[in-house]
Amino acid sequence: MLMRWAQPLLRRKFARRAQLEPLYGQFVEERFGRYTQASHGHWIWIHAVSLGETRTAGILLKGLREALPGMRLLLTHGTATGREEGAKLLLEGDVQVWQPWDSKEAVSQFLDSFKPQIGLLMETEVWPNMVKMAQLKNIPLVLVNARMSKKSMRNALRWPALMRPAYAGLRSALAQTQDDANRLKQLGVQVDGVLGNLKFDAKPDAEQVSRGHRWRDRLTEPVLMLASSREGEEALWLNAWAAYLNQHPTVQMQWLLVPRHPQRVNEVEALIQAQGWFVSRRSQWTAEGPLSSSAQGEKAPSIWLGDSMGEMALYYSLSQVALLGGSFAPLGGQNLIEGIACGCQVIMGPHTFNFTEAAHAAETEGVACRATSMTEAIHQAVSRLQNSQMLGLSAVQALTFVNQHAGATHRTVVAVQGYLNRSGV
Repeated sequence: MLMRWAQPLLRRKFARRAQLEPLYGQFVEERFGRYTQASHGHWIWIHAVSLGETRTAGILLKGLREALPGMRLLLTHGTATGREEGAKLLLEGDVQVWQPWDSKEAVSQFLDSFKPQIGLLMETEVWPNMVKMAQLKNIPLVLVNARMSKKSMRNALRWPALMRPAYAGLRSALAQTQDDANRLKQLGVQVDGVLGNLKFDAKPDAEQVSRGHRWRDRLTEPVLMLASSREGEEALWLNAWAAYLNQHPTVQMQWLLVPRHPQRVNEVEALIQAQGWFVSRRSQWTAEGPLSSSAQGEKAPSIWLGDSMGEMALYYSLSQVALLGGSFAPLGGQNLIEGIACGCQVIMGPHTFNFTEAAHAAETEGVACRATSMTEAIHQAVSRLQNSQMLGLSAVQALTFVNQHAGATHRTVVAVQGYLNRSGV
């Protein structure tokens, strides 16, 4: 009843968000189970709520297309950044729509319209009505690349009468780590395997890596990056960097900030400018890349701002050291594997509960390090830049670490094929 009553508020929310991200104002009726696309059935349905999950879905999708030639993809999202990224994954005959709002009516209409043969939910997305209606219609739902942090489990257990049946109603989960598997089992999920993290199978865009290295070689100053920063972290960084410069006024470093969510770029730019810094946005750079501050003199912008999507491999390759966004505020951290795969030294903050095992392995194997605060992270980063023996990763180190943990895609595809075979498809 609450989900039904909340629909007018939801429409108002999308209208407000569409002012900054127009995609929120498009195809709104899909949110409520009304579609214009023809339905052919036999869809492989992948739900990837936002940007990170969609990029991970792209890794899995490549393996699925190789194993299941001619498969029909039904791709759903909850956010504009996810849908924009997901559009790059579509082939002729695929369909992309918004995730239905979790009311019985919208979910039922979604499932009846497309009749997917299986639903693959990326990482964490479990909705009670979605699971219940899929059960009633005999559509198996599998949580793939599944993760369950301590914080997420505590949140789920706040509503045990609602969430335990939802998790128990999944056909199964394919967990990233044994800790994830143990927590999912406590919530009633049947866990069919601990298959690793799909993100280890991602390959950095070779052209972006090459271009980033070329640009970096032209610069006169080393580049540090605050990568995939979340709300509040830019202010932490500004304060910590200002304090560092007060103590070390002659230091020459070039900073690059890349906010996690592109709709925050203007906000971050205003924040930086309010502190007296000039800003150079990626969209303003030429084919030759950016120029360092010292190369342009007093009129040069002092901070670079990444305002593009899909270019993290370029940004990591341009930088010698990266501070991991989402890990300095208590948000669980962002994907550190991508930076390591590009050969960039990653410094994590104290909060990496979304990537606990990957973060621990990276720290243990010496391809990433940890700081207790933004201030400490900046000191570590500058120390590494000033000490060539501490700086960066060799290509061999990065490749070895990533390859040691690869293979989740193949294992997941094999598992999905097994579910389809048992369903008689």
